[in-house]
Amino acid sequence: QVQLVESGGGLVQAGGSLRLSCAASGRTFSSYGMGWVRQAPGKEREFVAAVNWSGGSTYYADSVKGRFTISRDNAKNTVYLQMNSLKPEDTAVYYCAATTYGSSWYSLNGYAYWGQGTQVTVSS
Repeated sequence: QVQLVESGGGLVQAGGSLRLSCAASGRTFSSYGMGWVRQAPGKEREFVAAVNWSGGSTYYADSVKGRFTISRDNAKNTVYLQMNSLKPEDTAVYYCAATTYGSSWYSLNGYAYWGQGTQVTVSS
């Protein structure tokens, strides 16, 4: 069983930055991919960013490409989402998610474990 705990959300002005962190339990963090998914009220979930088990490959949604950066530190069992040039449309609850070994890290259906989420609000 994997537990994921997000932190770093908050209220920020448009154009500002936030860094989200996700701490994972267990000893096998390096064996699975990690991703960030967001959901605004009344809207579909959006697969925002993901990184494979080694950190050597990444994925970004077109809506955040060039503004967000996902990274991982396997020694610290932590994945990060650096969010720059934030826009009001980035407002959502951001969830950290983890795959199991062998699952697709680059699509939403590969993710089996989810954190509780952290709220990001960007004011205009």
